[in-house]
Amino acid sequence: MLITGGWVVDGTGAPPFRADVGIVDGRIAAVGRLRTSATRRLQGEPGQSDPTAPVAETSVAAGDARDPSQSGADPAGPYDVVRAATVVDATGRYVLPGLVDCHAHGDAVVFDPEIQLAALRQGVTTFVLGQDGLSFAPTTTRAGFEYASRYFAAVNGAHPRVDGPVTVSELLDGYDRATALNTAYLLPHGTIRFDVIGPAERPADPAELRTMRERVERGLSEGAAGLSSGLEYAPGRYADAAELAYLCEPLGGLPYVTHMRGYGATAATGMAEAAEIGLRSGAPVHVSHYHGPASTLLPLLDDARRRDVDLTFDTYPYLRSSTILAMVVLPSWVPAADPERAVAALRAEPERLARDWAGFAGLWGRITLSHAPGFEWAEGMTLPDAAERHGTDPAGFCRTLLIETRLEAGCVAARPDEGPEGEASVRAILRDPGHTGGSDGIYVGGHPHPRGFGAFARYLGRHVRELGDLTWEQAAVHLASHPARRFRLPERGLVRPGQVADVIVVDPLRVADTATYENPRSVGVGIDDVLVSGVPVLAGGRLTGATPGRALRPV
Repeated sequence: MLITGGWVVDGTGAPPFRADVGIVDGRIAAVGRLRTSATRRLQGEPGQSDPTAPVAETSVAAGDARDPSQSGADPAGPYDVVRAATVVDATGRYVLPGLVDCHAHGDAVVFDPEIQLAALRQGVTTFVLGQDGLSFAPTTTRAGFEYASRYFAAVNGAHPRVDGPVTVSELLDGYDRATALNTAYLLPHGTIRFDVIGPAERPADPAELRTMRERVERGLSEGAAGLSSGLEYAPGRYADAAELAYLCEPLGGLPYVTHMRGYGATAATGMAEAAEIGLRSGAPVHVSHYHGPASTLLPLLDDARRRDVDLTFDTYPYLRSSTILAMVVLPSWVPAADPERAVAALRAEPERLARDWAGFAGLWGRITLSHAPGFEWAEGMTLPDAAERHGTDPAGFCRTLLIETRLEAGCVAARPDEGPEGEASVRAILRDPGHTGGSDGIYVGGHPHPRGFGAFARYLGRHVRELGDLTWEQAAVHLASHPARRFRLPERGLVRPGQVADVIVVDPLRVADTATYENPRSVGVGIDDVLVSGVPVLAGGRLTGATPGRALRPV
């Protein structure tokens, strides 16, 4: 295959340069000036390209670097003849390494063509799964698997191909060549903890710690790319820094990825704990969805680095968050790690709950329901509007919803600083050199947050082209090569000879997100051609039906 006529943004930080890309057996074989005598642009028909189609003969010369706004004449010099079965015409477009979504909740939905299309139309070729300390593997008990599946059902959804305890190796094998996207997987601390301890709201004892560490060591040997924690979710919130540091010691340079114990006003507490865990264990630290205010967060990054913490983080370029409703509203006395007991408590103590929620008048209006099984009519409505339609007040409706869904309700929550100040924080934080992109995409429910369908297209269209927060070469580093290095994804993240050909072709004048809070499932525009392992998975803006995505085990 040849990608001709484009400007390569190779992921090294070098400026765009006029070059074409030759691909052989799934790898990049040449990057240089390639002229075709017969160009047949790949169209978007389902299935593979026709191997009997006419072969293009191509001349090769050395690459040259020019301003992408210039047309650039072909250089003089000797040429070699190259033959290609398929040619993608990238004239006027940029050729980048496939982007890595460092925080995606695609654990169950990555098999869904709608989700694959949403990711590929943004240039994402790899999902890092197992986020926030909760996913399907490793589980050894039915109770552990059911907890991980049920508690995070509004985030991850139900896995369509796994219905019981599963190892990391088995889960990864199930992704391999079964989807158009690559997948990497983090060991979820909360899942391991529940599988060993159950919902106990206490520190682990020495025997339990040893068992959990054995699970971590085995998961790493089977191909996990790090360890994740969710310290505002149950049961992760019952673990202390000593437990987490002990479990991070075997990581061997792979990252500890944390949904911290505090964000916003309590970010200093969360960051101090994350730094302690990194320093005690020796593990690199990667902070999930690290958002404003920048005046608080950027000094925390600088302080951690002065203490020699190996620190990176991901963000998504939106001001609203999304999670399970229970995490936002339930007081600590409700045993969220045991949904049956939690529902019983909500039924038994409505007065106590009402007292705790008395100060929530300002919160209810900022909550929009994204996933409400049995109450699908309320998805996309604010909690007060849904309550009014239901004939009750917001607190009463919230209690009913949590009971009837057994805590399986999801929401999108507006931040108090939504506006110019919040936007300025997003822009300042994403310019930090430790930044990577993570959509935190949640695809479950009838009205999800738009970030899963638009975050990376928004980075490229708004923050690179329109606002200039990053240059194109910086964007390729932040969104592709930097995360590929961080998670040790094998031979990906660069457009260089010898690399696996995960390659995207971007129209720099057109790329943009179209998903909104009102219409969150609208896909991005401006990225119409994407290769994974050298195989076209998106052609002419449409899925080809190919599933070359690999389950990536770190090297």
